[in-house]
Amino acid sequence: MTIKTDKKRIYLSSPHMSDEGYEQKFVQQAFDTNWIAPLGENVNQFEKELAEKVGAKDAAALTSGTAAIHMALKAAGVGEGDIVFCSSLTFAASANPIIYQNATPVFIDSDYETWNMCPEALEQAFEKYPEAKAVIVVHLYGLSADIDRIMEICKKYDAVVIEDAAESLGTYYKGKHTGTIGDYGVFSFNGNKIITTSGGGMLVSDHVERIEKVRFWATQSRDSARHYQHSELGYNYRMSNIVAGIGRGQLKVLDERVEKKRYIYEFYKRELSSIDDIQFMPENEWDEPNYWLSCITLNGNIRPIDVIDALEKENIESRPIWKPMHLQPFFEKYDFFGDGVSERLFESGVCLPSDTKMTDEDLERVVKIIKGLWR
Repeated sequence: MTIKTDKKRIYLSSPHMSDEGYEQKFVQQAFDTNWIAPLGENVNQFEKELAEKVGAKDAAALTSGTAAIHMALKAAGVGEGDIVFCSSLTFAASANPIIYQNATPVFIDSDYETWNMCPEALEQAFEKYPEAKAVIVVHLYGLSADIDRIMEICKKYDAVVIEDAAESLGTYYKGKHTGTIGDYGVFSFNGNKIITTSGGGMLVSDHVERIEKVRFWATQSRDSARHYQHSELGYNYRMSNIVAGIGRGQLKVLDERVEKKRYIYEFYKRELSSIDDIQFMPENEWDEPNYWLSCITLNGNIRPIDVIDALEKENIESRPIWKPMHLQPFFEKYDFFGDGVSERLFESGVCLPSDTKMTDEDLERVVKIIKGLWR
């Protein structure tokens, strides 16, 4: 494939620092105080400000969203041989920490109404594995799962609910931030997320004592002693003061980023809905998404690879919908419950460029290329 590199590159979702320079101000504070280290004032304040923003009682700033899921599982008491249910339609980082804890993942299909965990499939899984210890429910692409129904089922079986809100910071479910409804919530600040710290994550919960314990584990489980003493296995998972400074600045523009993501989605929907073969990701009355990525499914002769290749030739990035975990070579040996909805979404779905730095001209360029495939 020949890519027209003379054309401006349009990214799927790339870092976008504030025009006001908020991030530089907080990073400069770290330099001014010589606190170029893990922990520090930026870390403390980022935890506080993020918790306040989403309405959680406490938060622990960590090196990644993956680390946050790992610590949530440990805080939930998940250990060797325990069963953990996990959304199948997700990135591998949702499921990998289950293996870190020597537990056993069982994958749950999506439904078309939300693209997220199907409550009926979850119920079927509990019927076979009533002893399941925890459930990792993903809010995919900024769309919230039907979390009330999922919480009701999990409560019946006394399972801990971990919300993987890595892609949904700024999304509301019935007026509440995703990530604050289950027992634990996980956010990611990876470079492609709606706000970024280059890399980083946050674990939030109303179980303040468990968050405090996570901070202990994430700081190598160093005991309160004059010498270096360790009574428990620890992890090097704490966020740095520099990274947290970037996060504090980014948090100030979160609402602005959500607004632009919504604008991008509505632009695509307005311009492409007239094509019968294109369907947009679902909308629900209880869901106020952050529209992290604008996604479509194709139901005609034009397939996802046709759209992806046509855009790539013009130096525009897009990608398929996540390949479900139960189809991944590493995870295919584990149990799965569902009707193949996630597989069909993977086969027919495309994530369109949703970069908050895109101009109307950029959006028109994308739309023109896609429309051209149907002429």
